[in-house]
Amino acid sequence: MAERSFKKEVQILRKGAGEPLHVEGILGVTKALLQAGVAYVGGYQGAPISHLMDVLNDARDILEDLDVHFESNGSEATAAAMLAASVNYPLRGAVAWKSTAGTNVASDALANLASGGVTGGALVIIGEDYGEGSSIMQERTHAFAMKSQMWLLDPRPDLPTITDFVEKGFELSEASHTPVMLELRIRACHVHGSFVAKDNRRPRLSVAEAKEAPVRDTSRIVLPPSSFLHEKEKIEARLPAAIEYIREQRLNEFVEGDIASVGLILQGGLYNTVIRALNLLGLADSFGTCRLPLYIMNVTYPYIDTEIIDFCIGKEAVLLIEEGQPNYIEQAIGHMLRRADVQTRLCGKDMLPVYGEYHGDVLRQGIGKFLAAVAPELIAPASASSQSTDAVAIFDPEATAAAANRIPLKQLEEEVPPRPVGFCVGCPERPIFSAIKQLQRKIGDIHMSCDIGCHVFSILPPFNLGNTTMGYGLGAAGGSAFNRKAAKRNISVMGDGGFWHNGLTSGIGNAVFNRSDDVVLIVDNNYSAATGGQDILSSRADVDHRSTQHSIENAVRGVGVNWVKTVDTYDVATVKETLHEAMTTATEGPKVVIAQNECMLNKQRREKPIVRNHIKTGKRVVRTRFFVDGDTCTGDHACIRLSGCPSLTVRENPNPLKSDPVAYVDNDCVGCGLCGENAHTAVLCPSFAKTDIIFNPTPWDRLLGNLRGKVIGWLQNRIDRRLKRYAF
Repeated sequence: MAERSFKKEVQILRKGAGEPLHVEGILGVTKALLQAGVAYVGGYQGAPISHLMDVLNDARDILEDLDVHFESNGSEATAAAMLAASVNYPLRGAVAWKSTAGTNVASDALANLASGGVTGGALVIIGEDYGEGSSIMQERTHAFAMKSQMWLLDPRPDLPTITDFVEKGFELSEASHTPVMLELRIRACHVHGSFVAKDNRRPRLSVAEAKEAPVRDTSRIVLPPSSFLHEKEKIEARLPAAIEYIREQRLNEFVEGDIASVGLILQGGLYNTVIRALNLLGLADSFGTCRLPLYIMNVTYPYIDTEIIDFCIGKEAVLLIEEGQPNYIEQAIGHMLRRADVQTRLCGKDMLPVYGEYHGDVLRQGIGKFLAAVAPELIAPASASSQSTDAVAIFDPEATAAAANRIPLKQLEEEVPPRPVGFCVGCPERPIFSAIKQLQRKIGDIHMSCDIGCHVFSILPPFNLGNTTMGYGLGAAGGSAFNRKAAKRNISVMGDGGFWHNGLTSGIGNAVFNRSDDVVLIVDNNYSAATGGQDILSSRADVDHRSTQHSIENAVRGVGVNWVKTVDTYDVATVKETLHEAMTTATEGPKVVIAQNECMLNKQRREKPIVRNHIKTGKRVVRTRFFVDGDTCTGDHACIRLSGCPSLTVRENPNPLKSDPVAYVDNDCVGCGLCGENAHTAVLCPSFAKTDIIFNPTPWDRLLGNLRGKVIGWLQNRIDRRLKRYAF
């Protein structure tokens, strides 16, 4: 089950020409695909485009009505290879994934596709995950676009522009016979806005119709001698065709300003943030009216030399706003200007940070620094005289006042504590690493090769486990270099999503083939939990349009693993014993432990509405909760260090003779029982207790409650009477 259902929202995709739509970015992209006459769509989930896959899946009926084929692919490589359908046929195809991680996985297929070229429009929707909210390595898609000569669109993050560029992307691809990337940052994916709908279009040629009339053109296949001609074709035919289309359609935008001496060149995806920064500097209003001339690169590759040179001619200086590193665009524009003998001063990373996300405050300071250097008359006198990089323009008193009242970033960093990522409350993966932590106390430190997914949080406190992580499904592969006889085996981790993505072959198959003697731990959450709860081959649910319930254990045994055991993640004692056995058994070959339990986040999303409804309608509901006896708690907080659950915190010690705060379970507890399990298996203080809270109790429940209350009261009174004897 996906973390969010779009069953209701997708109905707006049926709206026709002239109807206004107010939607989120992802829904707008989906509607644009249907309006463009797409024939097939595929992809692999991952932030920030996971919801695109969820929307497409929930809109299957609408897609089927239009004869559009949709597949949720097993990996990004599978999705990219789907675009092979556009090589020989006039089929418009689109795929989507998280970049740059997904682009790396898809690179082989993309390179072949870009080399041979396409007949139908091929669009790759890239969820660009760069910046402070990113979960992956800090890289950009731009380098891949240049390397393989694929055109890269980076449209302004508003719905009319984004939806228009979906169709323009297909047209550009067809005009130049080149696959096109449409880059959407996280804010573009989730921006809300309005645009006017067009009618949905059936594909001019459906996948089924193309299948009935096969076309074969060996010149499109990447084999000598064709592969040598592809490079020539890219430069002599495809690139000029792309440039001509971009210029004719005016995909890049010019914004005139009343200040002619300076200007800004920016990536389209940064437009909103740049306007906000200019607004704070008093050089633009909130609606985009700007005093500085702008050249907005909605197409960041290829570069349109004539447009850039024309923009720069006559200006004393231009600031290029290019997010991320290396400064590919700055290098290219600098080369253009020198070759054309244009003496305009080009500023870029000398005024702005060399790396990192360009959020509003960064751009405000960078643009202010640029203006202070090249046009100080635009800066408030006090700022200019102090040569401040935090300049505020004089044209908007309200913006100046707002800037003056802003809390400095440094102050926020000092006052707001860092919040490292971690497991959710009740996460079924936390007990696994509690067990490994306890196992290490018995056998010593273990080299652990981690994987992409929620389980990678084990690297951080309080577990401090894990030495490396090399990619999605590559946990076991990342530990393969240690496949040598040693006193201790190492443990490699992968999730069920990563296992089906490529872990079965690159990890398990490789371990069998090379006779690894190490341990592989597979975390089975019932679905791809880290990417939003999408179904995979081993999902327990019955899915009418997919084949699920394929056992991971059967798959592992099928490639030759003989030692396989499946455990319940919440049974800490069994998990610890099983891992200890795997680390010490004399059995040769890879040892695989499959730890199963459903993602708690998705479980709560599913069960909480049901529970609320049952309580509301008077049905009996039992909620299990755990609590800490403050009088018993020793205050050493070993339970917290062994769990890290957000619901397990501290509060003031009720004993006036003790100063250490005691452990406390707050109301976020979902009753997973890990705290009690850890207390038992690690032999901690016996302060944890379990209780059942009963909503809409039956007469029997009330009778038992009264009886228990009387017995407990009698016992408590005995204790109180005994204590009175020793009262001073």
